[in-house]
Amino acid sequence: MASFYNTFRSWFGRGGAIAEGLGVQNAIPGASLIPGTAVASVDGAFQLSTVWACISLRANIIASLPFFAYKVVGGEKTLDRGSRLYSLLSDSPNSRMTPLEFWRAMMLNYDLRGNAYARIDRDANGEAIAMWPMPTDQVEALVLDSGLMVYQYSFGNEIAVLAAENVLHLKNLGNGTTGMSKLEFMRSTTDEATKAQAHASKIFGTGGKPTGVLMIDKVLSKEQRESLLTRFSGLSEGNTSRIHLLEAAMTYQQLSINPVDQQLLETRKFNTEEMCRWFEVPAVLVNHPGVVQYGNTDVVEDIFYKTVIMPLVENLEQAFRKRVMSPRQRATGLCEFSMDALLRGSATKRSEIYAKGLQNGYMTRAEVRQMEGWPYIAGSDELTAQSNLLPLSKLGTATASGGAGANIAQ
Repeated sequence: MASFYNTFRSWFGRGGAIAEGLGVQNAIPGASLIPGTAVASVDGAFQLSTVWACISLRANIIASLPFFAYKVVGGEKTLDRGSRLYSLLSDSPNSRMTPLEFWRAMMLNYDLRGNAYARIDRDANGEAIAMWPMPTDQVEALVLDSGLMVYQYSFGNEIAVLAAENVLHLKNLGNGTTGMSKLEFMRSTTDEATKAQAHASKIFGTGGKPTGVLMIDKVLSKEQRESLLTRFSGLSEGNTSRIHLLEAAMTYQQLSINPVDQQLLETRKFNTEEMCRWFEVPAVLVNHPGVVQYGNTDVVEDIFYKTVIMPLVENLEQAFRKRVMSPRQRATGLCEFSMDALLRGSATKRSEIYAKGLQNGYMTRAEVRQMEGWPYIAGSDELTAQSNLLPLSKLGTATASGGAGANIAQ
């Protein structure tokens, strides 16, 4: 009971990852829920296929979304194609990376360590000209006595101290100052999955043969024991290429239970589902053979995008606006991820959206053609409605003449 009380107090009292204080910020749990569980390293975690699949899925979705800079004039936003900010987001965040590579690196650190950092290079006007990801394990976030934050970045034998306005800091769930390290908090799950995988490897490495004992009804000499151990070692080593003959009254007794009795496969399936919960990824999206909870993957994907990807995108947009954009840029523009890009792989869904827009008069054929990358056609920039898709300016005339109504009736 005392041990439980101390653990509870360290987590929810003065200590723990959600506590605030001066100096280096803590993002790891103050105690382990299950004592003795090992913390998986980043390299070790990525050797678990579910961790790799979840991180890759989330990172690729975010990184594949176009991130656009807009200028806002009179409440109307238009793409700010000629700005340096637009180029930074859409073409080249730095001299080494594409935008997709940059955001994948940021998301990897964000999902595993709860925090992702990027150093911001600025020009004389304070505008960002490059962003460089910094591995989370090489960065320490510090709160000074004044309340300001600085970041210590260790690179080789050098340490750089960066002001908060020169660091893009993406924070996962946490106290608002720093995010909590997910890999540290999921240590019980990764430890169990690692042990299950190691046990499965051991079983398959021995040909699936359990350990056991040879029973003989007489006492053997030292030489006879050594001879028997040599002859029948294959029984425990999984040697399936030899036939073993048990002589006289010798019998073989299995000691350990088989993998089916140990429910090894069920354990590994459960571990997959557990890790998917940690990363908020529906198991079916990482090829888990479980039952799809909502009948079809389209519904699962829709829920995933609304409840997981959309809040994540909002978090990234707000952090970028606060940390990267200059005051002048914030006053005259904004930056947004284009969620419409999620429809790029589905011609059916795009067609349905376009059809509704054209039939209800809030989208033109010119806009549809532009989004599809097709050339402009003269006369395609008029709004139309469902009544034979006539221009809105001619709807009253067509109805009065009976043309549209007659056609509909027919």
